[in-house]
Amino acid sequence: MKYSRRDFLRLASQYSVGGVVFSSLPLSAISAMRRPVSPNEKINFGLIGANGMGWANMRSILKSSEANCIAICDVDMNVVAKRAEDCKEITGKKPKGYGDYRNLLENKDIDAVVIGTPDHWHCLNLVNSLEAGKHAYCEKPIANSIEESFIMADAVAKYGKIVQVGQWQRSGEQYRDALEFLWSGKLGGVRLVKVWAYQGWYGWVDDKPDTDAPKGVDYNMWLGPAPMRKFNENRFHFNFRWYWDYAGGLMTDWGVHEIDIALYGMKAKDPVSVMASGGKFGYPDQDTETPDTLQTVFEYDDFTMLWEHANGIDGGNYGRDEGIAFIGNRGTLVVDRSGWEVIAEIDHRGTKKPFMENIPKIDATERALDSHTKNFLEAIKNNAPKTLKCDLDSGSIACINSHMGNIAYKTGEKIYWDKKNKSFSSNQKATDMIKPEYNNGWSLPSL
Repeated sequence: MKYSRRDFLRLASQYSVGGVVFSSLPLSAISAMRRPVSPNEKINFGLIGANGMGWANMRSILKSSEANCIAICDVDMNVVAKRAEDCKEITGKKPKGYGDYRNLLENKDIDAVVIGTPDHWHCLNLVNSLEAGKHAYCEKPIANSIEESFIMADAVAKYGKIVQVGQWQRSGEQYRDALEFLWSGKLGGVRLVKVWAYQGWYGWVDDKPDTDAPKGVDYNMWLGPAPMRKFNENRFHFNFRWYWDYAGGLMTDWGVHEIDIALYGMKAKDPVSVMASGGKFGYPDQDTETPDTLQTVFEYDDFTMLWEHANGIDGGNYGRDEGIAFIGNRGTLVVDRSGWEVIAEIDHRGTKKPFMENIPKIDATERALDSHTKNFLEAIKNNAPKTLKCDLDSGSIACINSHMGNIAYKTGEKIYWDKKNKSFSSNQKATDMIKPEYNNGWSLPSL
């Protein structure tokens, strides 16, 4: 079915909650948004990792008429075939398919790439893309280790390309407005920031036996630098995030989003110390490795940050499944993807009255992912990296802090960060976890 622009506007209102348009908008409706653009104005994209968020990002980018997807790479050729047809429905042309991202990067017609592979691939994908002269939109977390994060930042500095990190909350109006209130000083001194993700809808998997990889899947390529092991469906699409070889569980999956806003708001970067406690308490018998329950305390120069998460449970702090709370002497600001509010404190030592009026929840009214990808496209067109909402340096802060939380959990110790030497003071066990070990003939990039 073909959709006019008027049809699109009608559908957009139907596929939204609080004004936030979801990705279920029909592809033909997205096609109706696009207008003819001169080839000289086109930005040609290649998609590396076309399932899940890789496709969500590419789909969002294609809402802009200037963007075109001419190449798709995935180790699962079934995914390549499906996304190629999806792209054709939006743009009218079928992109070329690849099974090895290095071959895609040889295509001189590609200006930029979207990286949507599992976390353990991000460093290689990004560094190689920059070496090939491509701009990049890299899904979060930017890396599966602290060392990879440093390497990726160095690569951006060396090659000077436009790199946006998929921490799209940076482009949400509710976060912008909430942070402006925070920076006004009306909360008073902020002594504690809480960040959390209670995700009742996912995080558990039923045990399954090892099998041969499905037809059309290059499993050795999927493993890449991760340790060799038999294929298991639980470790493949989506659920890879619950295994240390490929990701860092909810700490890095959701943590980078929330911690990013928390540290951006507090204008902080390096913690003094980190300690964590948790485990597989909700689903102890499953073969997943990352903790389904975790509390992590980050100490900074003049405040502490508390991260907590739980798989399989909804209803977190302040009645919100996820969010950030800046707790000040005069009030608490709470913000999440649905909106923000301020809860006043009582002046117990003085007037016995609230320090300020409460601000009832102000709902979000936009799809922040679309704003984020649009910001990326504008930065490319204007060659303006400073206009990015979340460049690689910004994205690395939340990623590095999240991995510090996981290292504290793994060691079971309070760890102290030596930012000058980029190590954990007097804790060799923790320091050894900064740098990953690459396998199967792959090497950690060096610049």
